[in-house]
Amino acid sequence: MANAPVVSQLTEEARATFYRMTYAHLAGAVLLFILVEILFFQSDFIINLALSLTGGYSWLVLLGGFMLVTHYAERMALRHTNTNMHYLGLILYVVAEAFIFVPLLFMVMYIGKDHAIDILNQAVVLTLSLFTGISAVVFLTKKDFSFLKSILAIGFAIALGFIIAGTLFRFDLGLVFCLGMVVLASGAILYQTSNMVHRYQSNQYVAASLGLFASLMLLFWYILSILSRD
Repeated sequence: MANAPVVSQLTEEARATFYRMTYAHLAGAVLLFILVEILFFQSDFIINLALSLTGGYSWLVLLGGFMLVTHYAERMALRHTNTNMHYLGLILYVVAEAFIFVPLLFMVMYIGKDHAIDILNQAVVLTLSLFTGISAVVFLTKKDFSFLKSILAIGFAIALGFIIAGTLFRFDLGLVFCLGMVVLASGAILYQTSNMVHRYQSNQYVAASLGLFASLMLLFWYILSILSRD
């Protein structure tokens, strides 16, 4: 891993191959997410378990567990020398993401009812449009947006504080918070795409796809949350 060249140092053809591999794995992760989500919704046990973890301290425990899984999956995809472990890290993260989405999708499908399909379609279109547009900014400008790392870290720390406070003191974070998270998720996509172009090594396409997938799903979560609000 340490001896592999950085993507920005590769030939144009090799860079194009890396980008194709990354986005192919990203597409595969999205398809796997959909498949796992369908399987989850076939199980009353999974649905009831996920829903039981959405209230009070249980939600904080679930978020904490998700953050641990995220950290572990990223380490597997980035630092392990075994390629199989890279894929295992990506799969682990996709499954964890699918599980944490169960309560939100349940709310949309079973509370939204007649409008559920429209809401999901709108969220998908908006998410993919934003993702494509933000990614294009990196490729067209060719700028390095790694400076966003500290800004995003502070932003997500503040957001986590609001989530914890909202859970403990039982208040709705509201539309403004969701809009702020859309901005943060957009920044994360910009940062991850920039890393793919400037920072990753040529054999880290699985890790690059994991980073992009995480940012994409965060954006989807809050766009879906906004559209599903009464």
